Amino acid sequence: MRRAIRLALVLAAKDLRVEFRTRTSLLSAAVFAALVLIVFNFARDPTAVATIDLAPSVLWVTVAFASVVAMNRAFTTERENAAFDGLLLAPVSREVLYLGKYLANLVFVLLVEAITLPLFVLFFNVGLGHALPGLLLTMLLATAGFVAVGTVFSAMVVKTRFAELMLPVLLLPFMVPPLIYAVRVSTPLFQGRPLSEVVAGLRFLALYDVAFITLSVLLFSAVVDE
Repeated sequence: MRRAIRLALVLAAKDLRVEFRTRTSLLSAAVFAALVLIVFNFARDPTAVATIDLAPSVLWVTVAFASVVAMNRAFTTERENAAFDGLLLAPVSREVLYLGKYLANLVFVLLVEAITLPLFVLFFNVGLGHALPGLLLTMLLATAGFVAVGTVFSAMVVKTRFAELMLPVLLLPFMVPPLIYAVRVSTPLFQGRPLSEVVAGLRFLALYDVAFITLSVLLFSAVVDE
């Protein structure tokens, strides 16, 4: 077990080192998030809808689309020169390979969200205050679930001609449940309500994570071996 975790961390570190050398995908996702926030900022009518009521939806729509852009890079480095086949020939189990890719994707998407959150506060002038711990926990739980599914779909479409288009089509339906509950949890937090009032929503996100991470680990081998 310890060896499997170490190998997964090595694979994740390899992916992150490759990404940080160019920073292309990270910058693309961050710029995309900023663009979405700017559009929402100028499109809203402050006299019609209060900012505090609109803020959770805007935040999570931005996070969703920026995350899809970020996860498109999951297997892009393995598409050239049959590198993906070489990766599958590595002396590690498919489960370890999945966990390595999953951890790299999770860190990468969380980095994009860490960039998005200050931009959101800047553009919408929303004070997070005591809501920040609960919001960060919500982001972690919501992100962990759909990144698990996104990693499997990234492996599924990596050899297709239109991988960048196929991933959003496959992934977005699975992002809907965690995003709905993320908005439901975030809304009371933005309104200054205590974390104890949103425990049910956080529990759903945790159960979603456990279910889909388990399913993804079990299905990954069949997906990449086909």
